[in-house]
Amino acid sequence: MRRMGFCEEKGSGLDKVIFYNELYQLPPINVFTDEHRTRVTIYSYNSLNNLDKKEKVRACYQHSCLKWVSHEKMTNQSLRERFSIDDKNAAIASRIIKDTFEAGKIKEDDPENKSRKHRSYVPFWA
Repeated sequence: MRRMGFCEEKGSGLDKVIFYNELYQLPPINVFTDEHRTRVTIYSYNSLNNLDKKEKVRACYQHSCLKWVSHEKMTNQSLRERFSIDDKNAAIASRIIKDTFEAGKIKEDDPENKSRKHRSYVPFWA
């Protein structure tokens, strides 16, 4: 695979996939692992309204991971940009963040911060 140029050794492949996934506004990738293999499914374009709750949570988690490896933090604003959500519909992004937080996929970067407007989030493992 390396000789044919399909993979690399530095481990940034998934980061690139998620980056381009967000750039082209695609649904989140789905990764399945078992004893012998890992399968990754990439989906074609689908609007935010047509994604189910699990897909929105997965997209939010992947967005927080991408921000983390870019030395940034996920915010409501960054998630709105990821999904192309208008500022007047910020509650949609807030709901997705809340669902992802409740699913245990992200955590607050600074739990001491009481400001809802300036909250930032990181992946649960960070």
